[in-house]
Amino acid sequence: MAFPIISPSEAAELIKNGDNVGFSGFTASGSPKVIPTAIAEKAIKEHEEGRPFKISIFTGASTNRWADGALAKANAIDRRTPYQNTPDLRLRINAHDCHYFDLHLSELAQKFRYNTYGDLDVAIIEVAKVFDNGEVILGTGVGNIPTFARNAKKIFLELNEKLPEGMYGLHDIYIPLDPPNRREIPIFKPSDRIGVPVLKLDPAKIAGIVHSDSYDGVGGFTALDDTTLQIGANVCNFLIGEVRAGRIPKTFLPIQSGVGNVANAVLFGLGDAKELPPFEMYTEVIQDAVIDLMKMGRCKFGSTCSLTLSDDKEAEVLSDLDFFRDKIVLRPAEISNNPEVIRRLGVIAMNTALEADIFGNINSTHVVGTKMMNGIGGSGDFTRNGYISIFSCPSVTKGGLISNIVPMVSHTDHNEHSVDVIITEQGVADIRGLDPVQRAEKIIDNCANPMYRPLLHDYLKLAKGGQTPHSLHAALAFHTTFLQCGDMSKTDWAKYE
Repeated sequence: MAFPIISPSEAAELIKNGDNVGFSGFTASGSPKVIPTAIAEKAIKEHEEGRPFKISIFTGASTNRWADGALAKANAIDRRTPYQNTPDLRLRINAHDCHYFDLHLSELAQKFRYNTYGDLDVAIIEVAKVFDNGEVILGTGVGNIPTFARNAKKIFLELNEKLPEGMYGLHDIYIPLDPPNRREIPIFKPSDRIGVPVLKLDPAKIAGIVHSDSYDGVGGFTALDDTTLQIGANVCNFLIGEVRAGRIPKTFLPIQSGVGNVANAVLFGLGDAKELPPFEMYTEVIQDAVIDLMKMGRCKFGSTCSLTLSDDKEAEVLSDLDFFRDKIVLRPAEISNNPEVIRRLGVIAMNTALEADIFGNINSTHVVGTKMMNGIGGSGDFTRNGYISIFSCPSVTKGGLISNIVPMVSHTDHNEHSVDVIITEQGVADIRGLDPVQRAEKIIDNCANPMYRPLLHDYLKLAKGGQTPHSLHAALAFHTTFLQCGDMSKTDWAKYE
């Protein structure tokens, strides 16, 4: 069957104000590029002519500058979920120009199949190849597009010339039955394949194919510094200690790693941690460091939802697919982040925090409690179900003006019941089996920066009552002091006695 070849603007003209639109991809990888840009251009024109134009966007995770970026600049986004990281969209969200609701990444596909958020009008999918029967080879990120494609009324395909047909076989597309008919998801090791290598589309839904020619545009990582290197070393030393103690099997367990520079540093550290055996990953993203670990023989296999690679690293992988074909599988988000599978495999969960409090609660999303940064992503999926749940962050930021270890987190994404270990460049706080005061003492002594330890110990003395002592009057004083004078270290507990 021949599908029409159309321009990006022709596709955009078929998308209406108020439409619900699903994008392919996950953390920018595999996200559409030219059609969202054309939609943004249409929105600008509509606004200039005095007509409303906004669409609701549903994705696997974050997208890219061509999608969230261009559409946010055009103020063309009404609702948005489940994760984002584009500066222009962040500004819209915090100004309430866009209605963003944060969601665990594993949950969206099923919620959509139950019509929680209404009908899906359009799915826009980046592909490497289109077959005459409507089957497609997806790009570098899967996300929630198998469900979006099933539910959408019409589908646009972005055929990206940068993606080789040799990507065939990297994907494992599987949609579980919904409750009450769901059976076990039969993944018993990261390399198990349970689905098919292509996404099967209804040919009657395909409204057009648009050509594109760009890599995913993922930014390169900041060079490792002393802080991130030390965090990576501390994580590795903790894992080595757990293996020596017999709390992790000597054969090791699959690992999950979040996104960002600290996560990348931890992965680089695993390359040098030769006392740990070569390992597998069951994760949601594969970053640049993992590709290097695969070439070193340190990472044997990676099950993921996306290849979240810098452009140079993406080109490197796509030009050497014969090497990576038996080392990588790309899955939908509800499988890569599935609690059942994470618990069964015993995944070691390693994620990053904006801040942690002295009792073990984690803020992953909100700066000073109110301003959304990116979103919870898949960290909750792995944290609540991991064999061990580790959170890492620098002890301070902004040259010490902000302590990332605080008396009480200003927003809670992961509470003390889900967190096992907190690690900064200062050290490791293993808080398993400790009561709240014991946790506080260990986190202050092992993870807080020395310039903030006396202040945190003084807060613990000031706090009163119950199993978890707090001064409710003073609990957020670090944050209010920062808002008043820009330096948490100026906190004065005498005001709260």
